[in-house]
Amino acid sequence: MKARITVTLKTGILDPQGKAIEGALRSLAIPGVESVRQGKVFDIELSDAAAASAEQTLKDACEKLLANTVVENYRIELL
Repeated sequence: MKARITVTLKTGILDPQGKAIEGALRSLAIPGVESVRQGKVFDIELSDAAAASAEQTLKDACEKLLANTVVENYRIELL
């Protein structure tokens, strides 16, 4: 089973890397950019085929390692 985990900063948390990207896009005259927030994407392959146990395994991985849940949100997609 394949899964994708997307980790992003929570609303209200300062995102200096996103601001730097935003500034760079504006300096390159890319039109229509209002704001940028950056994050992380993890593509994971699991040997477990059961969706319920796979989702719990991925949730544990996020809570323990992949996301800092104090300042980040995560979303799990089973592909």
